Amino acid sequence: MTHNVSLRGLSSSRRCARVAWLLLAGSVLTGELGGVARAEEALLPVPQTVSVSNGVASIGGGIQVVWDTRPSPLLRRAAARFTTRLAAIAGPAGRGTPYVLHISAGQDRAYLSVDEKERYALTTSVSGARLEADGPAGVMHGLATLLQLVRVAPQGALVERVHVEDAPRFAWRGLLMDVSRHFDTVETVERQLDAMELVKLNVLHWHLSDGAGFRVESRMFPKLQSVASHGQYYTQAQIREVVAYAADRGIRVVPEIDVPGHVLAILQAYPELAAQPLPDVSAKGLNLNNAALDPTNPQTLHFVRVLYGEMGALFPDRYVHAGGDEVVSSQWTKNPAIAAYMKAHGFETAAALQAAFTGEVAKIVSAQGHVMMGWDEVSEAPIPKNVVVEPWRASKWTGTATRAGHPVVVSAGYYLDLLRPSVAHYAVDPFDTKAEGITAEQLAKYPSKHPEFWAPFAMDEHALPLDDGQKALVMGAEGTLWAEMMSEPMLDGRLWPRMAALAERFWSGQDVRDVPDLERRLPLVMAELEATGLQATQHREVMREAMAPGHSEPLKILTEVTVPVRNYALNHLAASSGDAILSAPAAVTDPDAFVALRFNEMAARYVRGERRLAVPLREMLQRWSGNDAAFVVGAKGIPVLEAVVPVSHAVGLLSRAGLGVLDGREGSAWRIDASRLLQEQQAAFENSANMLASAHSPQPPGGLLIAILPGIRALLTGVAKPAE
Repeated sequence: MTHNVSLRGLSSSRRCARVAWLLLAGSVLTGELGGVARAEEALLPVPQTVSVSNGVASIGGGIQVVWDTRPSPLLRRAAARFTTRLAAIAGPAGRGTPYVLHISAGQDRAYLSVDEKERYALTTSVSGARLEADGPAGVMHGLATLLQLVRVAPQGALVERVHVEDAPRFAWRGLLMDVSRHFDTVETVERQLDAMELVKLNVLHWHLSDGAGFRVESRMFPKLQSVASHGQYYTQAQIREVVAYAADRGIRVVPEIDVPGHVLAILQAYPELAAQPLPDVSAKGLNLNNAALDPTNPQTLHFVRVLYGEMGALFPDRYVHAGGDEVVSSQWTKNPAIAAYMKAHGFETAAALQAAFTGEVAKIVSAQGHVMMGWDEVSEAPIPKNVVVEPWRASKWTGTATRAGHPVVVSAGYYLDLLRPSVAHYAVDPFDTKAEGITAEQLAKYPSKHPEFWAPFAMDEHALPLDDGQKALVMGAEGTLWAEMMSEPMLDGRLWPRMAALAERFWSGQDVRDVPDLERRLPLVMAELEATGLQATQHREVMREAMAPGHSEPLKILTEVTVPVRNYALNHLAASSGDAILSAPAAVTDPDAFVALRFNEMAARYVRGERRLAVPLREMLQRWSGNDAAFVVGAKGIPVLEAVVPVSHAVGLLSRAGLGVLDGREGSAWRIDASRLLQEQQAAFENSANMLASAHSPQPPGGLLIAILPGIRALLTGVAKPAE
């Protein structure tokens, strides 16, 4: 079978994406960042081993796939995707001799399981390439690596000559998508699956139910779509389509149907199962997570059994996530009938009652041929050891759960809705029991009236490292993106490229920790993902234009040097305004802010002696300095823009201070003013530096932080320091 690369059939938007990829790759790989990077230096995730040969090979004549083993339909489709993506990146094939890619793949009966074979070896030479894989998953991973080895040069498309031996560190490399809080169409979900394949993620954890909505058609309980979905749900046919689409890309789909908490939507459809009277959903500040099932009602377990049976039939994966988190004890203890039941059956606490309920749910799930997963709350009391625990509140729960013998999938430290930059999540290792948690110093600085609430989130400074037996129980990890503060058009930009950084953390060796190198590669990976289907840039442009019709350029310039506040600070800001924040400037900011990162890196190099960088630095500072006046004019009469005018002023003032340094401006008064402004803006970062700070401290206008502070500080002080 052969596949020759061509651009025929690609849409004009896809061609534009390819051009954007080439332009971005050129700006990142050359010029102000210094030198020209080789394509193998852009690989993400970093492979186990890479041996580099001298030189490159031309692929101007396209790539012809030759199968040395009989390909299944699955593998033929993978090869077809590869050639389509290659066309988007490298351009149309010429008339020259095609570059031959030989592929051989072993059989894998464990494909789409935690035991699947993912190892591959890839060699690229002058005349052709060879990809050998233990199974279908390895073929897909090898093709993704080959795409990243391609670069476009003046003489045409080239591939670097390398030999790669590769396999993942963890078997479970997941992404949680929350479609309960804000619904995503099938097209949007499938777009994320395409990106996941390219960075070797292999589990979609699909959060399908919560207080805001139940999102799957149920034929057994039809009110779940007529009432609980609020008009937005997937038909069973659509669920099967997404599952098949994912399987084609080597991705398993694990559904989450929450019980006994996070069930307000379900209870709106079936209130007879509720532990308490349902709240008025129009009430301001209502926490939709609080409502819980009545575990003492015999109909509750019957409902769970039938619902899980129906939902489980749609998802062939071995695992089903049952939630189990944030069950508010008063939902049960303040119900006289439930309290009497607890006393009669010896349940001294709500946690003990939940443990018994969890055990029953685990039995139901097991009887239906699945293994139950639950958030770390389920491990606070005795439950069956085969229940997979997902630590989320702090890294210490990984130690607790594995010490009790539970398999673990880690999400603590990987909550993308905290809006931390890639490097913050990247620094967290799944094995580290002290990586994530509220510190004693933070608790002392922000004492709480309810310390028992924060205790589960606290870091255990005495937590023991995992022993080898515990490490063997860590199946892998997941990046999670809860959607309270995210609309569908924001999804691509909120997930990526930070999810790509986590893909490397979950795949590559524990010693792969070079932060500057990650920051260098992320723009390249993001450009590739957008060239092949992601729409982050496109959606941001549309959202900016909606905010500032006809004059969105000043907003674009402001948001390329700002980032959103972190650690739920945006949630606190939105408490009074609701979804309005989703149509405000913070919604189109990138937690990584590539432009600001580039400026900060260049400024650091400038103060170390690379004076030639004065030219591009001056151009950037002039752009930002001059933008303030234009932004103020465009913001007039638009409340969401007027709210961030102070941020625009601050960016302008800081930029002019940077120009003053480059121009050799004399005097000290302007430096003192600039230093004072730097301190004020640094304080804004500190006010959302952790969950306690963000809950108790004032936040900057519109939730925007200025991301060029390290670079401005370096210019003013002549000393380069780490980013915020």
